Amino acid sequence: MEIINALGRRKSSVARVYLTPGTGVVVINGRTPENFFPLAIQRAKLYRPFELTDNVEKYDVKVNVKGGGTTGQVEAIRLGIARALVKINEENKPLLKAESLMTRDPRMVERKKFGQPKARKQFQFSKR
Repeated sequence: MEIINALGRRKSSVARVYLTPGTGVVVINGRTPENFFPLAIQRAKLYRPFELTDNVEKYDVKVNVKGGGTTGQVEAIRLGIARALVKINEENKPLLKAESLMTRDPRMVERKKFGQPKARKQFQFSKR
């Protein structure tokens, strides 16, 4: 039984994904996807790489994810799954790349600057 691992990142979330041939059981930090991600949209994002490559219920997935919020975490897991599927079969790459699932989203939170209340917002200007 071969274990394929991959790393996915998004914002400040990091997901370590481990795929093994199996029956489609997904475990995220020891919990089910329905328990970990209550929104159906997030679970749909999670399973998207499997649907595109016709690998639904062919692999068991174990995920360790930390940092960020739920959206960042689900997109980090999705990237990790996509990278693992490409390691398994290189022919999956064009399908996943067409849906931009192989691209790491580079957008990060901009830092707060001194003399300002937030990153871009400025204190109200008073002429007098």
